[in-house]
Amino acid sequence: MGLWQRLLLSGGVLLRGVGGATARLGRSRVLVFRRQLSGVESETLKQRRTQIMSRGLPKQKPIEGVKQVIVVASGKGGVGKSTTAVNLALALAANDSTKAIGLLDVDVYGPSVPKMMNLRGNPELSQNNLMKPLLNYGIACMSMGFLVEETAPVVWRGLMVMSAIEKLLRQVDWGQLDYLVVDMPPGTGDVQLSVSQNIPISGAVIVSTPQDIALMDAHKGAEMFRKVHVPVLGLVQNMSVFQCPKCKHKTHIFGADGARKLARTLDLDVLGDIPLHLNIRETSDTGQPIVFSQPESDEVSSILKYIHLLQLGIPSLSVYSAYM
Repeated sequence: MGLWQRLLLSGGVLLRGVGGATARLGRSRVLVFRRQLSGVESETLKQRRTQIMSRGLPKQKPIEGVKQVIVVASGKGGVGKSTTAVNLALALAANDSTKAIGLLDVDVYGPSVPKMMNLRGNPELSQNNLMKPLLNYGIACMSMGFLVEETAPVVWRGLMVMSAIEKLLRQVDWGQLDYLVVDMPPGTGDVQLSVSQNIPISGAVIVSTPQDIALMDAHKGAEMFRKVHVPVLGLVQNMSVFQCPKCKHKTHIFGADGARKLARTLDLDVLGDIPLHLNIRETSDTGQPIVFSQPESDEVSSILKYIHLLQLGIPSLSVYSAYM
């Protein structure tokens, strides 16, 4: 706070006259003086705001060779976002074998794609000094997990993280991709804003459990994408129900239909209703995603039954029709 503001807020102003004499302005005169100052400051701020707004947001630049980008996000960690992203990429490939699919993991602090896709090693460099994605199950993958030791924590400040994100976006030789699925970190911070504002995105899929505490953050995530003009395609309700493998009794451990209620509030579709099942967890942990390793299983049918992604605005992206 400046000197003038401190004096004004104190309830009176001392004016120094000729010979050092001082006189105190009453509160009413102070208010008039404050209005005059506010008018000048207001005009200055308006001009400054106009200059800043004229510069605009960073100009979006497509990733070379990539036709469509789909981001998979969540407001909170631990809701199955990476599992959803991995199986979405595999389902896109299974639905149309002529399509080239990529998977980009931009969760710098907690990359999951290397383990889930059973990939290790460092990327090779192309002739243009760009990193080449690692390939498994027909999916081209890139992650910070390929660039650091598996057990080494990434202890970086914001500027270093943003530099890493820029490299993952711009210094990877994807070749020609029809779809790039981006596994975002949880939350609504710098990484989400940077990705959303720097590359054109076809749409965002929000993943949440039915639990109220997760839905609160999912709501924030959906609103963030709307603010940066990224279409929100809908919600995936993960861990929706647990069915006992012996007696077949169903238990809604995290609550029932919470994502459906949020979807109605946000005027969105529920794209998927995925159960809490041991096979889904085990196949993810062993690097054999369930859509690839057990395509005919009941769990895959449950994963894919309700997911349609019809509002992507991308032709023929009913990606799960192969398993219907």
